[in-house]
Amino acid sequence: MGLKVNEIFYSIQGESSYAGRPCIFVRLTGCNLRCSYCDTQYAYEEGKEMEIDAIVSQVESCQCSLVEVTGGEPLIQQETPALVYRLLEQGYEVLMETNGSQDISRVDDRCVKVVDIKCPSSGQISQNDLGNLNRLTDKDELKFVIGNRKDYEYAKKILTTANRNRLSKNPVYFVPVFGKMAPSMLAKWILGDRLNVRLQLQLHKIIWSPEKRGV
Repeated sequence: MGLKVNEIFYSIQGESSYAGRPCIFVRLTGCNLRCSYCDTQYAYEEGKEMEIDAIVSQVESCQCSLVEVTGGEPLIQQETPALVYRLLEQGYEVLMETNGSQDISRVDDRCVKVVDIKCPSSGQISQNDLGNLNRLTDKDELKFVIGNRKDYEYAKKILTTANRNRLSKNPVYFVPVFGKMAPSMLAKWILGDRLNVRLQLQLHKIIWSPEKRGV
């Protein structure tokens, strides 16, 4: 069996602790959520079927050691864990960005899972699988996309409920919704509450146009 792939491209990693590094992106087709601020709606349906061997071959042609499997939502495709495993066995550093609605324990622990916990303005908080907070390995990372004060307070509550001390080894990012949430305001809130989180801007949207694909 194969996977439906939206695009494979070589670019600069824009988020996570790997931000700034050259990276190969394997964007899979399909998503079970419809976030209000989604910037990859083109990946909902658009794509082509590819066998894992063909995907790995295209990745190899990019000559880069870091790969991110993303979407859409990669874990709604049955063969995604097999793709991640294959890339790891080939010696790649592998990241997977997931929307937080799917069980991340299906994926090899050598993969860095970047789990995006949905906040209220996304319109999708009912889809969060908060059990993933207990499935994180020490290398996994958490992301909260913040669009307003309500989102910020929700993210704080999740971290408190999850016991922030237990998550001390997991980087936590607060990312302002591009074009909606002023980074300076989010920075002010984080500093005011002395939160042990990282404010992160989407580097790729600063380097290139936010609408540009494949970069």
